Amino acid sequence: MKPNQLLLTVFFCAIALPNVFGQGKLDSFLKPSDTLNLPRRNTVIISEAAVSAAVLVGLNQVWYADYPRSDFHTINDNAEWLQMDKAGHVFSCYHLGSFGKDALAWSGVSRKNQLIYGSTMGFAFMSAVEVMDGYSSNWGASLGDVAANAAGTALFVSQEMVWKEQRIIPKFSFHTTPYASARPNVLGSSLDEQILKDYNGQTYWLSVNLHSFFKETKIPKWFNVAIGYGAEGMITGNEELVNTVFLTESERFRQYYLSFDADLTKIQTKSHVLKTIFQIFNTIKIPAPTFEISGRGDFKFHYLYF
Repeated sequence: MKPNQLLLTVFFCAIALPNVFGQGKLDSFLKPSDTLNLPRRNTVIISEAAVSAAVLVGLNQVWYADYPRSDFHTINDNAEWLQMDKAGHVFSCYHLGSFGKDALAWSGVSRKNQLIYGSTMGFAFMSAVEVMDGYSSNWGASLGDVAANAAGTALFVSQEMVWKEQRIIPKFSFHTTPYASARPNVLGSSLDEQILKDYNGQTYWLSVNLHSFFKETKIPKWFNVAIGYGAEGMITGNEELVNTVFLTESERFRQYYLSFDADLTKIQTKSHVLKTIFQIFNTIKIPAPTFEISGRGDFKFHYLYF
């Protein structure tokens, strides 16, 4: 699926799902409870525990079972992939925490417990994965990953505590690159694998809602400015392989972006179906005109950057 097809799919879901499910029972079901709803709360707890356990068991069988075990150990991989993997950990823990809080809010749990037990769900789950890494001889628990997990959780929780709203949201975008064809076993052989593995095509953003900081102005409530980070020239985590296949020199470099974006959650609607859809797709940076400055000193303007 190419990036423009992906966006068409997102648009179709946002328009079609309310019509498929209707605005009646589903909308009522998705409406957060005003008071503690014990059946909902129990459903959330049981579902999250069951899904997390299933994912960890599946991950162990698919990923770790084929490699030898070892005593628990740590590694220092902070210099690898120009920290793109660490940006991914921040992004993942932020949004898992956001989902955890919203799930408890839906069941009517107090705001304090939403932050304590919901917002930390991402950190707890990702920490469990790090423990599994620590007992694998092929990997090891990364303290840098743990720090990135904590940073993603802290970004969400601190905004809830200080502003009681999310003004700065991590987002993600992706475009295909030629690097994956050099090492498809590492960077992905298909689009779905490349989205997860090819750091050359990933961009992580901090999308800032301007109206939240300047509430007395006429800036549209949905209008955001986004600052992005990416990297290119990477076939391995470090510089052990020469990248002259795609670059005139063996070089990997960082990329910095400035672009426009939209906070879909700021779009006014009474439909809880649409609110849920907007919340889900608010993790993705909307393609827009973008300025790029690379670590090599190059300056580019993209009419539409993915």
